[in-house]
Amino acid sequence: MSNLYSVGQMNEHGNALEQSGWTPAHLKKAAGGSFLKSVLDVLDGRAEITYPDHVIDCDADPFLPKGWKVEEHQKGGQLKFDSTQVQFYLSDPQRKGKVIEGNTLRKELAGKPVLNANVLDYLLAHPHLIPEEWKEDSEGRTRYIFFWGTIYRNSSGGLYVRFLYWDGGRWYWDCGWLGYGWYVDSPAALRAS
Repeated sequence: MSNLYSVGQMNEHGNALEQSGWTPAHLKKAAGGSFLKSVLDVLDGRAEITYPDHVIDCDADPFLPKGWKVEEHQKGGQLKFDSTQVQFYLSDPQRKGKVIEGNTLRKELAGKPVLNANVLDYLLAHPHLIPEEWKEDSEGRTRYIFFWGTIYRNSSGGLYVRFLYWDGGRWYWDCGWLGYGWYVDSPAALRAS
């Protein structure tokens, strides 16, 4: 054991690691190999930390739930994900606390830069990219974020659109039937212009 560091310094660093989300497993992993040397290189200005771009292939075939078919899939090229470039769209009835039927909303969204289900599935695979404020709206209601760029048809013939939502400590997907109503808590995810 080193005499170079005081117990107070070690406690201070232990608290900082815990507040940053480190676990004992992270600490054990960091202690092996050359990781700590790399951190020292960053601190001394000899290296930089860079984060990978998260590029979503919005032209790829979307995930297909068992027994479903893709009715419509609006391709969107390669999307470098940036949550600040996503905006939530609510129709006039939704903003006024009323309901809009899904088929009517689908027509209203025609021509708008709706995001497709590939973005939804990428976010589920990389939940650290989803901003905290996506969980709830300003009134504290759970948000159900719909990805209208992909419309599915289930085995009984109904049309559905998938959505992302937060529940019980993690993100999930579900779907809404276009014959139902969409409320203020159900925005469409669009590319910001």
